[in-house]
Amino acid sequence: MAYSDKAKVFYNGELNNIRQGGLFKEERYIESPQAANIKVEFPLGAPQKQVLNFCANNYLGLSSHPEVVKAAHNGLDNRGYGMSSVRFICGTQDIHNEFMYGSKCGNLRGFTQ
Repeated sequence: MAYSDKAKVFYNGELNNIRQGGLFKEERYIESPQAANIKVEFPLGAPQKQVLNFCANNYLGLSSHPEVVKAAHNGLDNRGYGMSSVRFICGTQDIHNEFMYGSKCGNLRGFTQ
């Protein structure tokens, strides 16, 4: 869909207002594993610097833990890269049931067959 010059001028003006208001979010380029401290390039082209990472869901620091990375490689080697859709469409893999019904974690959550 092509936008008219009038629309382009309008939207560029709106974006400039958002930037001037300090509300425009620029991407930060993370150049290290997720952790409490990460290396970022911000803005693009700036020198790399180390910053505290308050915005990740990596609260326990497990996303780059060697055992988690090893388990992820094992999963990729044995199962490929995911289900390719949601369980409702593709079905449930045996490892899902094994986790939900045969593990301590599943038992703690109250999963029963």
